[in-house]
Amino acid sequence: MLQLRLAIPADLTEDVVLVLSTEPSVSSLAVMRGASLLPKGDIVHADVAREHANPVITRLRDLGVARRGTLHIDPVETWLSKAALDAEIQTPGSAADSVIWPEVGARAYSDSELNGTYLIFMVLATLIAAIAIVLDSQVLVIGAMVLGPEFGPIAALGLALVLKRRALFGFALRTLLIGFGVSILVTTLIAVVVRAFGWVEPALIASERPATRFIYHPDGWSFAVAVMAAIAGVLSLTSGRMGGLSGVFISVTTVPAAGNIALGLAFWVPEEIIGSAAQLAINLVAMMLAGWLTLFVQDKLVNRLPVNPFQRDMYERRRRDMLRRPGP
Repeated sequence: MLQLRLAIPADLTEDVVLVLSTEPSVSSLAVMRGASLLPKGDIVHADVAREHANPVITRLRDLGVARRGTLHIDPVETWLSKAALDAEIQTPGSAADSVIWPEVGARAYSDSELNGTYLIFMVLATLIAAIAIVLDSQVLVIGAMVLGPEFGPIAALGLALVLKRRALFGFALRTLLIGFGVSILVTTLIAVVVRAFGWVEPALIASERPATRFIYHPDGWSFAVAVMAAIAGVLSLTSGRMGGLSGVFISVTTVPAAGNIALGLAFWVPEEIIGSAAQLAINLVAMMLAGWLTLFVQDKLVNRLPVNPFQRDMYERRRRDMLRRPGP
C-alpha cells in the first residue's frame, strides 16, 4: 500500500478528487481545504494499492499536479484496513513485483549524482581492493566490493535505456567513468609512492596470487555472475527489499578490477592491466544490459500478471486475521 500526499492549487482539487474517487485501487481519500500555504490551495491524502499506483500517478501528472503542486509517494509499512485489502484483491499483480517508476527514477537520479561522497567511497574501495591484491586477501576483496557505490549508476543506465532518458544515461555514464577514473588515478599515485619507498616489491605484483587471480583472468563465468547479480540488484531496488544488494556487491569484481589496474600501472605489469580492464568492461556491460532487461520485463510482463490463487488465499486469510481482536 502507498500513500499519496498532494499539495495543490485549489482549482486542481476537484479534478484530482474525481480521478482518485473513481479508481477502485484507492481505498481512502481525504481533502483538507485551504491547508496548503505553498502552493496556496488544498492538501489531498489518498491510499492506493501499490500494484495500480503507476496509472493513478500518471493520471495525476497529466492534470499538472507535479508541475503546479507537489506529489509525495510514501510506502505504508503497516496498515489495518479492510477497504485497502479489498483494493489489493481487486487489483491485478503483486505489490512486491510492482515497479513504481517515479520512485525508481528519483533513486536513479540520486544515485547518479557525481559528488564528493561518491568519489571518496570509490577511492577508498579501490584502495582497499589494491591492498587486498597485494596481500592476496579474499576478505579484503569482499570488503572493497561492499564499499563500492558503483551499482547505483549501473542500474540507472539500465533504467535510462528502458525509459529512453538520454539525460539520465549521460549522468550515470559520466559518474561511472569519472568515479573509476579518479579512483584508479589516486590509487596509482599512492602505489607509485609505495613502490618508491620499497614497501612493495614489483615481483610481488607479478607473482601468482591464488586468492585474487580471478580479478585479472575474466571468463564466461564473469559475465554470467554479473548478469545474475544485476538482476538481483534491480529486483532489490524496485521491490524495496534492500537486503539483496549486499549479495550483489560481493558478487561482481568491478572495484577489485579497478584496484588491480592501478597496481598494474604503478608497477607496470601489462598483463594485469589488460586482464583487469577486460574484467571491468565485462562486468559493467553485463550489469547494464541485465538491468535493462530486468526492468523491461517488469514493465511489459510482471505488472500485468493477474492475481493468482495463492495470492487470493493469502488475502482471504489476511482479511479474517485483520478483523480479529489482536493478541493471543
